[in-house]
Formats: sequence, C-alpha cells, structure tokens
Amino acid sequence: MAARLTGRPVSGAGRASGSPAEVLLDGGTPVMVKRGDGPGAVRAEVAGLHWLADAGAVRVPAVLGHDEHWMVTERVPTGSPDPAAALRFGQALAALHTAGAPHFGAPPPGGPQDAYIGLAPMRNAPGTDWPGWYAEHRVLPYVRAAVDRGTLLPGEAAVFERVCARLPELAGPAEPPARLHGDLWNGNVLWGADGEVRLIDPAAHGGHRETDLAMLQLFGCPHLDRVLAGYREVAPPADGWRDRVAVHQLFPLLVHAVLFGRGYGEQALAAARRALAR
Repeated sequence: MAARLTGRPVSGAGRASGSPAEVLLDGGTPVMVKRGDGPGAVRAEVAGLHWLADAGAVRVPAVLGHDEHWMVTERVPTGSPDPAAALRFGQALAALHTAGAPHFGAPPPGGPQDAYIGLAPMRNAPGTDWPGWYAEHRVLPYVRAAVDRGTLLPGEAAVFERVCARLPELAGPAEPPARLHGDLWNGNVLWGADGEVRLIDPAAHGGHRETDLAMLQLFGCPHLDRVLAGYREVAPPADGWRDRVAVHQLFPLLVHAVLFGRGYGEQALAAARRALAR
C-alpha cells in the first residue's frame, strides 16, 4: 500500500500494526499508513491537513500519498512536552485561526461536506451566524443521535435545547469564521523531538476559535498555560471567553456521548447546565 501510494519500495514494517501503522520505505524512511473507513474520510483528512498547512502557521505531517481509503504521511519523531514549544504552538494556533474560513461550516478546499470527527459523522453545512449554525450543526444533531443510542434520555434533550435557544446571548461578541483544527484534544497534538508541535487527525472546518481552545482544555494539555500565553500574544480571545468554555465543549462531549456512552452524556449535561447558569 505505501509503495503504491508513494512510488517508493517498502523495506519493512515498523513498530506499529493495524491502522495507523508505521512502515519503512526503501532507504529506511519511516512513514505512517492509515486507513479511513467512512466514505470520504481520507479525502476529508487530507484536505484538512493541506488547509491547515496552507495557513503557514501550525505544522502538520506531510501527506506523501493517498487514495479513497488509505493515506501515507511522514512519521514525526516525538519528544517530551516543552514550555517553549508550547508557547510557540499557542502563537501558531492563533495565526491559524486568524487565517480564517469563507463561512461557518466551510469544509477545507477539496474536502467533502459530509466529513467526520473521529468516527462520528460531521456535516460541514454553511451558516452565516455562529450561534444558529452551532446549534443546528454541532449540538442538536448529536443530541438526537445520543438519544437514539440511549446515552441521553429523551427528557434530557430539553436542557440542550434551552442552551441553543440562549446561544445568541451566551456566545459572546460576534467573530468572523476561524480556520479550525476541529478535533484539538491532546491526543492530536504531537510534541516533536525537534521542539516543534505538529497537529494530526483534523476535523477541519470554519468555526469559532474558542471551540479549539475549549477542546484543548477538555482532556488536559501539557503546558496549557504557556499555550494560552502564546495565543494571547498573537490574537487575544474576547473578554469572558473562559466563561464560555462549557458552551464550546458541548460539541466534543456530545460526540463522545454518541461514540462512547452514558458517561460522556452526563458530562455534556453538566456542561449544558453550567452554560445555563451564567
């Protein structure tokens, strides 16, 4: 597979198995080979990586080849999280966001509207105002899916509907669409051995920059204070952004509720109630 997609012979397998897997190209160059199971999943990820790279801000692994089901990228040697790297990453993330997007819900150029966040479907449909778009395309579809799967009770959906009704007042100052990584939890942040951060596995789209910042905080990120300090140097978030973290965490928590069960549904409910308590 790697030989066909890169045009270079393969000399052996690396340390990993399954997908993604490490493969050695002729000459000993290690690469990562990953399968995308959903229709359009590889196309969405490749387009997302290119779109992030085109901003000239954050670093991403180079795409060395792909087809509809497989992609090959460079392997990034990893090191330990470092405060100086975290500061530079925050600066780069702010620059990525300010590179912008044509509209809320914009897919990367060449990417499909029907994309993915992890293994969950994610539709990139256009919107003109963030509160309405976020409710329609990033909250309510996953509430309905979680109810269908039994990870939220039907009566609990009303809590999220109340948040959506109040989003115009909860969302803070209006901002232009930002160019988002879209799935920016710590597992998608690679701390390179060269002291630079790379981002992997994007669910890239046009959205609100506070969504990426909120997701960084959701599962913890090393040296987050330095990341945020670097971010503020380039593009300070609007006043009160920390009070809006719960609003922006609804999306990833609901996705996790759909994929992984009731525990995340309860976390999403708690975040919704925090948002309503403001």
